[in-house]
Amino acid sequence: MRRAEIITAALMAGLSLYLMFKSMELPIGWIPGEGPGGGFWPFWLAACMFGSTVWIAINWFRRSSPPSQSEEPYLDSYAMKMFILVGGGVTGMIALVEIIGMHLAAAVFLIYYIRFLGGHSWKVTLGIALPTPVITFLFFDIALRKFLPTGLMDPLYIPLYDIFL
Repeated sequence: MRRAEIITAALMAGLSLYLMFKSMELPIGWIPGEGPGGGFWPFWLAACMFGSTVWIAINWFRRSSPPSQSEEPYLDSYAMKMFILVGGGVTGMIALVEIIGMHLAAAVFLIYYIRFLGGHSWKVTLGIALPTPVITFLFFDIALRKFLPTGLMDPLYIPLYDIFL
């Protein structure tokens, strides 16, 4: 556990620094008459994340947090199994985005996660998974006009765009 804490902190610190430098491609300060620049929020959120990783590293060196004092394994066999099942499901969902689009891929993932991993009834599963593509479509594509990937299902979306846009 101790080793996993410092490795995770180091990886997150590296990601934070990358995001900070990438955000600086846009203005990170306040633009008079406009407000925050395009890189403002990403930069400062990444800076806060970097500060948190520094604090985690300090606690690790001082051995003042429970994980920094623990010599137990980071993942036992059950946790590793769940990591593989959930990670595999997310990987499958990402692969499906190119084929059936984000909306339907999310529904497929929810069916897998709620029914097969969670063991819930079909009523609960479908009650959550079926409205999800509709709600995400209405919210992102229609209300926000941020079009999520539609994959090979793109021709089915054209009539919906004609109705709503």
